[in-house]
Amino acid sequence: MNGLAASVDENEFLKQARRCRSMGSSFVASVLEAADRQLAQAPVTAQMIHQWPGDPAAAALAMRVNAALHALARRATPENLASLYSGEHNDFDGAIAEAFAQQDAFIAGWISTPTQTNEVARAGAIMSALMAAPLARPMPFELLEVGSSCGLNLNLARYAYKLGPVSAGDPLSAVRIEPRWRGLAPRLSPVSIIAARGVDLQPLNASHARDRERLLAFAWADQPARSKRLDEALKIAVEHPPRVDCGDAATWLARRMVEPQRSGTCRAVVHSMVLQYLHEHEREDIAATMAAAGARATDDRPLVWVSFEWTTDRREVQLRLTWWPTGTSVVLARCDPYGDWLEWLGASLN
Repeated sequence: MNGLAASVDENEFLKQARRCRSMGSSFVASVLEAADRQLAQAPVTAQMIHQWPGDPAAAALAMRVNAALHALARRATPENLASLYSGEHNDFDGAIAEAFAQQDAFIAGWISTPTQTNEVARAGAIMSALMAAPLARPMPFELLEVGSSCGLNLNLARYAYKLGPVSAGDPLSAVRIEPRWRGLAPRLSPVSIIAARGVDLQPLNASHARDRERLLAFAWADQPARSKRLDEALKIAVEHPPRVDCGDAATWLARRMVEPQRSGTCRAVVHSMVLQYLHEHEREDIAATMAAAGARATDDRPLVWVSFEWTTDRREVQLRLTWWPTGTSVVLARCDPYGDWLEWLGASLN
C-alpha cells in the first residue's frame, strides 16, 4: 500500500473497498484497492486528495475516483483499462497505474465535482413511504425533491414496483424496481403525483450525452442490472423531462414551502443520500423550514417528509417518514444505501 490515500481519514479508499466487497461488488473493491496502491502515479489527483477540505467519506471521494476510472474505461482510454473492465485480464494495478499516469488531469477534474448517482432503485423506498403516509383521506401528492441530480426519481410514478408482496406504479414500465424485501409488507395505497419539482447545485439533463455518461459512470461496473435500469430511466426522462432547478437546497426549499398549496393535495418533500453533502447550517435551515411549514399544515393540506439517509454515525441507512399536522416521525425501514434491499420495520403510523 502506498501512503498517499492512507493519510485520508484512515484510508477512505480501503474502507470503501471493504464496504463494496461486503455488498457483493468485488470488482469495484479491487479497483479501489489498486487505486490506493497506485495513486502516486497521479500526482495532481493525489495532491487534491491530500488537501481535501472536508470529510472524504461524506464527499464520497473514493467513489468519485472509482467513477472517473469507470468513465475512462467506457471511453476505452486507455485500452488496457477498458480490457480490465470487460474481463479480458485481471491486472488491476497495471491498468489503473497506466490510467492514473495518462489521465491524471481528467481524474482530478472529475473528482472536483460532487457525486451524481441518482440511484433509481431508491425510488422503491420513497414509493413505499408515500404509500405509508397516514393521510386523513386519499389525495394526490405534490412532490418536492432536494438533491435531484438528473431528476430521475421525480419520475417515480412512471416506474413499476414489487415491494415485498405489493405491486405498485406503472406495470408496463421498462424500469422495474424490486428490492429484496425483509419484514412486514408495506401498506398498499395508490400514489398519484400531480406535480414534481426538484433542485440541485449542478443539475444534470438526461438529453445531454455528457450528463448521461456521468451518471452511468457512477453505476458500479460489476452491476449490469443497475446500469440497465439507469439507462431505461434516462430514456423515460428524455421523453418526460423532470423539472430540476439550479440552486442550493435550503434556500430553494424555503421558497417552495411558502408557495400556496392546493386544498386536497399532500405536499411531499423527499431526499435520498443528500444530507451528508450539506453543511450543518444547511441541514438546520431545512429542518427549521419543515417545522415552520408543518405548523401550517392541516388535514386538507398535509405535509410529509421522506428521508432516505445515513444515520449520523453512518451505521445504517434509514427510511424516515415525518408528517404534519401531527408532527409525528417514525423510522419505516432500514435500507441498503443503493436501494437493493429494504427491511420494513412495521412502525405504527397512528
